[in-house]
Amino acid sequence: MNNFAQLHAALHRSLQRLLPSPVPRRQTELTGQYAKVDGIQYVMPVNSDDSPVLMAAFPINKRAAAALLPGKEMRPFSLGGKGLLVVTVVNYKSTDIGKYIEYSLAIAITHGSRPVPPILPLIFQKTFKLGQFVVDLPVSTEISVKGGKGIWGMPKHQANLDFVVTDTTVSAQYDQDGMLGCYIEIEQPAPIGLPVRLAASNYCAFRGMLWKSDIYFEATANVAFGRQAKARLVLGEAPGVAPLKTLQVGNKPLFTAWLPEAHGVLDDHYEAWFLTATTEAEAAVLRGGDMMDSVVGLGQSQEWLAPPDRSRVADSQPAQGQSS
Repeated sequence: MNNFAQLHAALHRSLQRLLPSPVPRRQTELTGQYAKVDGIQYVMPVNSDDSPVLMAAFPINKRAAAALLPGKEMRPFSLGGKGLLVVTVVNYKSTDIGKYIEYSLAIAITHGSRPVPPILPLIFQKTFKLGQFVVDLPVSTEISVKGGKGIWGMPKHQANLDFVVTDTTVSAQYDQDGMLGCYIEIEQPAPIGLPVRLAASNYCAFRGMLWKSDIYFEATANVAFGRQAKARLVLGEAPGVAPLKTLQVGNKPLFTAWLPEAHGVLDDHYEAWFLTATTEAEAAVLRGGDMMDSVVGLGQSQEWLAPPDRSRVADSQPAQGQSS
């Protein structure tokens, strides 16, 4: 490493240390403690290291997004009159449950019964309870499904996944039962090396309830906005992505991000609320996620399925006319 690169790296480390850590004190105090939950062993806190992340966000129809949100306590986050589809793929290389890929397809939301002003939730995230409602969440391994769904209420299911990094792009594909689920490819943003320390809230439907979990991470991010952000999103025929096809996904991403090495902590504290409706008939058809029987009998295998078939993407059209 030359002197300029060393100086650049030192500056980034210094800037990152100046940012306040989002990790709650309780998680820090748990360091080194042991837990065994639903048969899965954890060394606290529940963390991950050396985990590359790709992200892309696309504008969507806000009314269509609202129609996909179960219950009465979530509102689509609004930016320029549009909602936001957030695609996040994490290649977890070091966790207590082994290596796996997690492929999140989510709608940006605020949690609360009243609409909130646009933009402000980005500044006052805690006040407006900014987060994302996870529509689909395929992962590589059975043990990740068992822990993520059975403990935190996440809509995880095992699928064929990959995560491919080249000199210019980062891409990930998910197949399910011989069908394309989703393909995302971003052009790597310019290497600005933005230091980040963030907290993020996931809202998920499981057992007729809304579950909230929080993750805290730090990384050095390369980010592109507007015209500088380039990505290709393809939605396939797998059942998990069918709801996303109603969202009228926009032609261009609002932003893309590439985090070559992220470090995260998943809070062991979570919350859940009953999903409610105005009438008994409406409550009966709420999209409340899978039931408890979907996790009963799951094992702790860390084996991956075969990689997805990328030939399925070669002739596929981008989602809703998307282009790179």
